[in-house]
Amino acid sequence: MTVSDRASRGEYEDRGGPAIHEYLNEILDCDWSVVARIVSDDVQAIESALIELCDQSHCSLVVTTGGTGPAKRDVTPEATEAVCEKMMPGFGELMRKVSLEHVPTAILSRQTAGIRGSSLIVNLPGKPSAIAECLNAVFPAIPYCVDLIDGPRIETKPDRLAAFRPKGK
Repeated sequence: MTVSDRASRGEYEDRGGPAIHEYLNEILDCDWSVVARIVSDDVQAIESALIELCDQSHCSLVVTTGGTGPAKRDVTPEATEAVCEKMMPGFGELMRKVSLEHVPTAILSRQTAGIRGSSLIVNLPGKPSAIAECLNAVFPAIPYCVDLIDGPRIETKPDRLAAFRPKGK
């Protein structure tokens, strides 16, 4: 899900959503499908889209891009927190750590993750080049997290990205 005022109005080409799709195509080794959304930087619009993706479309993993900075219209983390039962702050902590190795302004990013029902929501930065960096850092834990919340089994291509699961899982 891309969060962008300009992209939602058609004034800007969405590059974040396609970058997420490309990344997942590259690492996943299981059946999956894309349910893409582009929404404006508006708390209610983001909340509604997240609820629809989790509750009606039954997406086990919802990856957002955009709206995680300090600007007034950057409200993706607030919308994510409002719709989640549990927050998973370690995702944001690791993504910021990895991003700081590339750019000093990563400290301004407010990426986070949370759980709604059997769905994991992960907020990524809006910069397309940061998407793979952040997902490479956190994705090894995502399949096991989805297992723990009773989502479908997510398999990765082990030569590309090894997912962590405890022995016997």
